[in-house]
Amino acid sequence: MAIRDWPAGERPREKLLERGPAALSDAELLAIFLRTGSQGLSAVDLARELLAAFGGLRPLLASPRDAFCRHRGLGAAKYTQLQATLEMARRHLDEELARGEALTSPTLTRRYLRARLRDREHEVFACLFLDNRHRVIACEELFRGTIDGASVYPREVVKAALRHNAAAVIFGHNHPSGVGEPSRADERLTERLQAALALVDIRVLDHLVIGDGEPVSFAERGLL
Repeated sequence: MAIRDWPAGERPREKLLERGPAALSDAELLAIFLRTGSQGLSAVDLARELLAAFGGLRPLLASPRDAFCRHRGLGAAKYTQLQATLEMARRHLDEELARGEALTSPTLTRRYLRARLRDREHEVFACLFLDNRHRVIACEELFRGTIDGASVYPREVVKAALRHNAAAVIFGHNHPSGVGEPSRADERLTERLQAALALVDIRVLDHLVIGDGEPVSFAERGLL
């Protein structure tokens, strides 16, 4: 049965308008993106098939172009549309952070760094530079490494913070393994960075480790 023949309350678009996007399943959200089905499948059926093939929404969204376009119902046009949608979401988070208000929401910081770092194949060390009212000045990816580590140099972090005239910083780095638990090396690095920045009166507010689950906060763990 085509989706247009479903009861109104079960159609993904109508359901979204009536109850909001959070009420939809992954398959229903993906069906809205797909717009049409394929060879006897409704858009929702096709969405379910794709989610099963890729192993979920996240691996589908993060899949490389060749793997994405290989499946029926998808192709280069859908891939470019998806990449544009994902980039708009990233830029929306950028604007939320950079709109000039004080950064008082740990949830927003987590969302932003998770969206920016979680699906990277290599370890990336990023820094949010803040002014004395905790407003975001800039976010930079300072170091990139391998699948299991990145070399971080405190001297370069200090130089970047001074260049931005930052009063405080928040660090974030990802673990490509998906395990968000900080290592002892992460703790030692944070101690070194905190000591180096303290010499120029710049405070380290937090260090977030991004894995598959919720980011782990050094501040909440009492490690700062």
